[in-house]
Amino acid sequence: MLKKHEFSVDMTCEGCSNAVTRVLNKLGGVQFDIDLPNKKVCINSEHSVDTLLETLGKTGKAVSYLGPK
Repeated sequence: MLKKHEFSVDMTCEGCSNAVTRVLNKLGGVQFDIDLPNKKVCINSEHSVDTLLETLGKTGKAVSYLGPK
């Protein structure tokens, strides 16, 4: 079953959200929604929070887990 998680990612522009899209698509098995103005990424996935945090961290942005959605 897919779990829905919300993360805060320090995105300031379209390039930032594209970086997030890139790393998540590379990981695979995720459905996600990026809210650039509020710097939030909502992810539906079977991956663990740790895996998702590590993946989002590859963008070089500050990332934090906000909790289940």
